[in-house]
Amino acid sequence: MMTLPMPTPSADALALVDPFGFGRAAGRYWLDAMERSVLYLDVMRRRGNQYLEHIEQTKPSVLGFDAEVLMDGRDLPRPVNYELLRILPPEGMETDLQMRPFVVVDPRAGHGPGIGGFKPDSEIGVALRAGHPCYFIGFLPYPVPGQQVEDVVEAEIAFLRHVNERHAELSEKPMVVGNCQAGWQVMMAASLEPDLFGPILIAGAPLSYWAGVRGEAPMRYTGGLTGGSWMTSLFSDLGDGTFDGAWLVQNFENLNPANTYWTKQYRLYSQVDTEAERYLEFERWWGGHVVLGGDEIQYIVDNLFVGNRLSTAQMVTSDGRRIDLRNVRSPVVVFCSWGDDITPPPQALGWVRDLYEGSDDIVANEQTIVYCVHDSTGHLGIFVSGSVSRKEHTEFTANMDYIDVLPPGLYETTVSRADEHDGEPVERDYLLEFTPRGVDELDEVVQHSVEDDTRFATVARLSEINLGLYRLFVQPWVRALATPESAHWMRRMHPNRLGYRLLSDRNPLMASIPVLAERVRADRHPLNEDNLFRVLESIASDQITRSLNAWRDLRDGAIERMFLDVYGQPLLQSLVGLGGDAHVHRRRPGAEPEHRRFIERRQAELHARLAEGGSHEAVVRALIYVLGGAPSTDERNFKRLRASHAELEPQLSLADFKCLMREQFFILKLDREAAVEALPALLQGQSAEQIAAHLEHIEHVLAASGELSDNSAERLARVRALFERAIDRAPQIEAESRAEAEAWIGEQAQAQRQAYSELEGLMETRSQAEPAARAEKSAEMPAAADTRQEEPADVAPAMPEAPAAAESAAPEARKEDPAAPSVEADAKPAPAGKRQPANRRTTTRRRGTSTRRKPGGGGGKS
Repeated sequence: MMTLPMPTPSADALALVDPFGFGRAAGRYWLDAMERSVLYLDVMRRRGNQYLEHIEQTKPSVLGFDAEVLMDGRDLPRPVNYELLRILPPEGMETDLQMRPFVVVDPRAGHGPGIGGFKPDSEIGVALRAGHPCYFIGFLPYPVPGQQVEDVVEAEIAFLRHVNERHAELSEKPMVVGNCQAGWQVMMAASLEPDLFGPILIAGAPLSYWAGVRGEAPMRYTGGLTGGSWMTSLFSDLGDGTFDGAWLVQNFENLNPANTYWTKQYRLYSQVDTEAERYLEFERWWGGHVVLGGDEIQYIVDNLFVGNRLSTAQMVTSDGRRIDLRNVRSPVVVFCSWGDDITPPPQALGWVRDLYEGSDDIVANEQTIVYCVHDSTGHLGIFVSGSVSRKEHTEFTANMDYIDVLPPGLYETTVSRADEHDGEPVERDYLLEFTPRGVDELDEVVQHSVEDDTRFATVARLSEINLGLYRLFVQPWVRALATPESAHWMRRMHPNRLGYRLLSDRNPLMASIPVLAERVRADRHPLNEDNLFRVLESIASDQITRSLNAWRDLRDGAIERMFLDVYGQPLLQSLVGLGGDAHVHRRRPGAEPEHRRFIERRQAELHARLAEGGSHEAVVRALIYVLGGAPSTDERNFKRLRASHAELEPQLSLADFKCLMREQFFILKLDREAAVEALPALLQGQSAEQIAAHLEHIEHVLAASGELSDNSAERLARVRALFERAIDRAPQIEAESRAEAEAWIGEQAQAQRQAYSELEGLMETRSQAEPAARAEKSAEMPAAADTRQEEPADVAPAMPEAPAAAESAAPEARKEDPAAPSVEADAKPAPAGKRQPANRRTTTRRRGTSTRRKPGGGGGKS
């Protein structure tokens, strides 16, 4: 039993000596602080042991679900250290193979795999609870020698192709989730093979690396401060062709020194009795550093971080294919946060501004882009936080079919409490709303600056120069000195790795810690939160945090000022070949002439289909028109619309429904007034009752989201008037159609009677001619006994004239009326039945005659 290190006097004596209780509070605080220190060191020891056990595994992963390997990337034609896993549902949880599959791609940015599913409240956990089959693309700690970024992209394409083959009976393509680094990698793959992907969710993924707001996101200045990417090549050469991911993790940690060096550790120390397990769970992933190939990291830094070539369609694969994000056909959901200092919203959304001049350009390219900006969560919280998973990721998963059929355009989505909305209730606690936005509104988030573009373009040019000089003068010496053993010890002695080893059981100085920790746990003396010295401790911790934050702000401000001053010099910009004009280096692909011609062709195609379609097209067009006047929409309208169409057309798949929605949206976008006025024309052929049912269907769908806005109500009134006009015309159209049908039937009957009459006359002529010809032939036969097989020249041709005449009469009848029955068909009724034997005799006679005639056509002798 642990006791106080001093004698404990009676309460009366303590009250006399320490009337205000300061001494007693200090003694209790001192004891609690000592116990917390021992327990803290024990947690750090367990963390070190956990790290050593984790890195010694062949396939270390923090994935919290059982899985089976479906494909190993090392077996592909271009081998990589990636693999495709199928997530096995936990006991008591079932998945529906008829639902859209989910594929989560883990980020490879210095940490090990599994972060997308390392706990139940994760992206995989949300998808499994919704019943979706889930797949996971992870990786091994060491790359395959010679592995390239293009090889990894091709491997992900092969994995997606395999998932599609496993669900070939579904019309819906898999939803793909890419976190952080995996986000831009998924977008590259989707731009090369767009038909393999369903909706894409990229969480905390940077795509526009020069974008940012001054005073924030200092990481974008790193390339300029180091003079470009030559240092990346240096560390890869020191690593014998590999790059230690611990350097990337250290860069992340340096962004927030207060959290790295104090807050995270103090939280554990102050709450060591309850915080230990959560801390160890997270550190198992955070400390699982992996290794990247030297060529991989160089490609990433040159083309993305420094060059910013992905968002401007300047990247080309080794086989000549351009990586253009405008080729992505699937809806793209961008999830970012203002609390993310690694991927702030301007870097997550700036690619839209880089590629498109306006919303019409997005629509013309048939892209659907949805973005959601969180107010406060950090970079890891975007795809790790349990609260974010239960709220945002759950809503993304539930609304993915709706997102898949959203008309092309730019939308902002917000998550709000479901009980705050009128209309049809939803099963969940939250509701996802979609608000159409323009690129000019997105500029408020991106805050694009042409002057900053010039500075970053200068860094990119200078980086190419410095990298070339390094490769020419320094790289041969570094590679000659580096060995696999030196690279191994360099990784092992990295400060981030060394800290785990020093505080583990492999350090003899830590041997007494577990013994002391057991004694403390057996006789723990926790302190109340209202203890004076505990309060003073908390105040001191806050002061340390504020001091470190102030130092961070001072550092970041100095870095930004230095970057802006150095790379904003016109002389330096001119020396690297820019001359102060950023557009020479950074052009918007959307403004190219060939893209404008593509838009014009697309508009002409849609204009030709303005009045084509039927009642389904009319209903969908009317709904899109009315909802287009609302400030926002949500999933409830879509659910009612899809349920109604499922009743009307059970065979209509989600993919077909998506095509129908998009085509009608494009037609409305092209010429809204003409498209709306064409609604009665689309309803032609429908009865009044059917048109009224369609109108009722429209109103039923619109009522799902509550009361309509004034603009939407006006549009609905116009649609109702157009449908009523079609209803008023329906009886007249029905009468006209009935009269046309009766007239057509009469014409057909008259043509048929005429054909019968002509055929009867033809057959009677043949019947009269046949006995005379037979008698004439019988009279001639005795006079020519030696030539019995020879027939008179004027009789032989007479026999085939009847069929020929019949054949010539039938086309004349068909020419007068194309729908008239043919002669062969007319010969089947009763009048033709009497003449059928004569027909057969004629045919036999012709066949026999032709065998006795010479090929020349005249009579012949046997």
